[in-house]
Amino acid sequence: MKAFLLAAGKGTRLRPLTDHTPKCLVDIGGQTMLDVWLDALEAAGVDEVLINLHHLAPLVWAHLAERRGGLLVHAVQEPELLGSAGTLWANRGFVDGEDMFLALNADNLTDFDLRILIEEHRAGGAIATLSVFHAPDPTRCGILTVSDGLITGFAEKPAEPPSDLANAGMYAFSPAVLDLVAPPARDIGYDLLPELVGRARAVPLGDSWFLDIGTPEALARARAEWQGRRAS
Repeated sequence: MKAFLLAAGKGTRLRPLTDHTPKCLVDIGGQTMLDVWLDALEAAGVDEVLINLHHLAPLVWAHLAERRGGLLVHAVQEPELLGSAGTLWANRGFVDGEDMFLALNADNLTDFDLRILIEEHRAGGAIATLSVFHAPDPTRCGILTVSDGLITGFAEKPAEPPSDLANAGMYAFSPAVLDLVAPPARDIGYDLLPELVGRARAVPLGDSWFLDIGTPEALARARAEWQGRRAS
């Protein structure tokens, strides 16, 4: 199985830390976020990963060169950011012949078992399966409405959220999804997910730990809680 790991963001809200360290190499409990994700993908049975890079890409290449493991990792630099949907489109040949693939936002940190997402996608028969969680502040997230597991509505960062059920940035896609991300589509949230209303299914994170590592406060919380969560 193959997966996209979307890691090209600049991490501007974490400056000055990210002035010299790409966000995916930020340390959480003695391990980089990138390695947390690669370990999770390998544990879920993924054997080939494409990572998109932009900010401080040579540092990520050097890190990957020293990594040991069973994953085959392709690191693709984007001289100009393509956006999450744009990355899928530009590298669509990577998943030629696959029956499904994963796409994951590397900005997030979670102990959610990706095998659940894979199994639910295969069992559900939908074109896409999204992981979802209950957001403390729905105005800052992509918000969904769901009925019997089917996504019935979606709005990116709505001023008046219809629910608190938020997109967790972990997707199982059938290749047919790529027909919906041709340019000018750039972003999975703004451009792709509205097209999947009525066609995609949702999988809740349940009691899994999940956090967007986007601010110094969130990073501090992750460093305080992550090791204890993994050990429990």
